[in-house]
Amino acid sequence: MADASDNYAVAADELRQFIERFEQLEAEKKDVTEQQKELMAEAKGRGYDTKVMKKVIALRKRKPDDIAEEEAVLEMYKAALGMG
Repeated sequence: MADASDNYAVAADELRQFIERFEQLEAEKKDVTEQQKELMAEAKGRGYDTKVMKKVIALRKRKPDDIAEEEAVLEMYKAALGMG
């Protein structure tokens, strides 16, 4: 018959597994971030504007309608300020 200490041991093992998996994902995330930095450094070394590249990457994540709406508002604001 299982007692409370057996349940605790099972819960502790499961908890440890969750924590260790999270830590592994954190390490993987750190590696991916480093690879992204290296990729951007390589692109910059080949003459690309990495600031603009990052903006393009962000735009590619968005819906075309959202982008068009934002650009329309931006143009309206620029015109109101005599910038466009």
